[in-house]
Amino acid sequence: MTTGTPTVTGIVEAALHVQEVARSMDFYQDLFGFEAELRNDAIGVLRIPGRQALILFPRMENPQPVTNAPIAIEGTIPPHGASGRMHVAFSIPADELEPWRARLTDRGINIEGVVRWKRGGTSVYFRDPDEHLVELITPGLWSFY
Repeated sequence: MTTGTPTVTGIVEAALHVQEVARSMDFYQDLFGFEAELRNDAIGVLRIPGRQALILFPRMENPQPVTNAPIAIEGTIPPHGASGRMHVAFSIPADELEPWRARLTDRGINIEGVVRWKRGGTSVYFRDPDEHLVELITPGLWSFY
């Protein structure tokens, strides 16, 4: 019999639901240099440094269970989905804040907001092609980051 709470070691995946998986894959790969783990019309998986993944699913009115997933041996993925604008945040080193701002500006990406946090971190906000709010954060936002 196990005692205590089992351990969680981190977040492995975050998902966004997008109009076109290919367009969003191109955006995130071009801007961030993320490598594709899996890419097709039904799912896009990008490797994020630190054993994490950003998963891009096509938006659907009525999500269905996924059987025969491209990397599964057996089982069914329960239906899940989202609509509207979502949010994802990526950590960046403090000394790369200005280069990131310049990179966004050079690509014609509008910076919607910049916030300086009490603990010393800074967040830069912009939108992806599906109007999801993307945030780049330097250390000092949370007590743990």
